[in-house]
Amino acid sequence: MIRHVVMWKLRGDSPVEREAARRLVKTSVEAMEGEIPGMLSIELGLDTSGVDYACDAVLVADFESQSALDGYATHPAHLRMKAALGDIRVARFQVDYEIGDTRHAHS
Repeated sequence: MIRHVVMWKLRGDSPVEREAARRLVKTSVEAMEGEIPGMLSIELGLDTSGVDYACDAVLVADFESQSALDGYATHPAHLRMKAALGDIRVARFQVDYEIGDTRHAHS
C-alpha cells in the first residue's frame, strides 16, 4: 500500500478568510471519498496548533498500489477538487511512502 500525505498553507489575509479557505479544502477533499478506484481511505485534518510554522491542512490517503495513486492524479474527482481550490493554496508539501505490515519493522 501507498500512503499519500499532502500539507497545504492556505491564502487568507484575515482569520475569517483563512477559515473559509480551510472549510473549502475540507469539503472539497471529503467529496472525493468513495470516488477513486484503489483509494482505501482518505482523511483531511485542519491544524489546531496555531503555530506560525504549521500548515493549515493535511490530507492523508491510502492507496492499494502505486498504480492506484497514479490513477488518482488524473481522476475526474481529483481534478474537480483541484479546480474548486483554485489558488487558495500558497504552499504545498507532499510525501508518498509504502506502508505495510509494521509487526516486522526494525526497532
